[in-house]
Amino acid sequence: MPKQTAAPREIVTPRPSLTIPIPEGMAPVEFFNSPANLKNLAEENGLFRTPENLLMYRKLIGHSSEFDTSVILDTSKRILDPLGRPVRRDQMSRRQKKVWSKMTQILLEYMLDKYPDPEKHLILCGEASLDSTWPLNKPGVPSIRMIHNHFMVFPMDELEKAKPANPNDPNLTDSGHNTLFLRHLSSVYRDFLEVLDLQILSTLPEDESALSITGYPQGLPCWELKGGVEKLSDQYFWYEYEQILRGFLDFYRTFFSLVATGDERIPQGVNYPNQVADVLLSNNTFIRVARDLREQVILDPQFANEIRWRPAYKQILYRDQKGRLIVTISQNSVGNAITELLGIVVKRDENPKAFAKVEPGLVTRLLEARQRLVDANLGEAISAPCWPNGEYVAAR
Repeated sequence: MPKQTAAPREIVTPRPSLTIPIPEGMAPVEFFNSPANLKNLAEENGLFRTPENLLMYRKLIGHSSEFDTSVILDTSKRILDPLGRPVRRDQMSRRQKKVWSKMTQILLEYMLDKYPDPEKHLILCGEASLDSTWPLNKPGVPSIRMIHNHFMVFPMDELEKAKPANPNDPNLTDSGHNTLFLRHLSSVYRDFLEVLDLQILSTLPEDESALSITGYPQGLPCWELKGGVEKLSDQYFWYEYEQILRGFLDFYRTFFSLVATGDERIPQGVNYPNQVADVLLSNNTFIRVARDLREQVILDPQFANEIRWRPAYKQILYRDQKGRLIVTISQNSVGNAITELLGIVVKRDENPKAFAKVEPGLVTRLLEARQRLVDANLGEAISAPCWPNGEYVAAR
């Protein structure tokens, strides 16, 4: 059988019916951000909670039937206003970030141990800010306004069998040629992030970082974790992971500050002011694109409504088909999911019968991963209807 050409893929993932009804006349995105839904999420699908209120839960409307879980900073009981909740890692306390990184390390190590063959399984960990500046009923707004970390595994054979996705799918907005600033600013974006002094993470050429099966990510700076999985326990790796986010935030803030005000100045609080001045504000293309965008915002109200003025990002760590661990980062654009950064479009199909077939294996693997967090003494396991005593029980 001839090998398929690299192309984005569209997979169909079954999901059950929601366990709590959405009130009539209420938009789903409005309901998902409510304290009532978040309370239900923890009670029905919660797996593990730390004293810092980092919550690991089963993704009921998920991406993958193989392995799919998320960790959020659950502030829903303390902060009732969804627009006031932390949505980025730089808004977390030092203690929260330390535990966040430890949980990320442990869950990644579980996935790598459980799925050791990179030719058989795609592994990814994706952290996403959920921008609190959009209207609650804006189409495409992420469903829960709290910082997320996603952990997913996709069997390679399922991706190979999947039909090609439409390359113009609006969700594939991080492909390097049609995001808001990467469409025109890919070179200066990469140049700006190359000034970071990284020792463990090594820059990869653009044509070497893409997955062979999808050809994604496209146009984004990527870094290989030299030393592989053993370096996940190195605190300096997580320091460098943080520096990449800091650099991204500087780029985003500088660009959109220029769009918003038209003033060529270094925003307050940036992490790398000299690089902002030398690489960004001295670049004619960077200035011109921001000015052109400013004019479009002034003239086109629909386009203006799409702008995310506050930094919104997706930072992912994935294992490619060669077994390399690779880091990349992009803006979080309209409607797209973390998987679409790697060229995977997921269609969630409400199909309780199909979900019932995969649920026992999925939950068993999630409980195995949770046990590692319990063993690390990071928090407490949560009993839910489908795992009341740490083992899967079919819903009645």
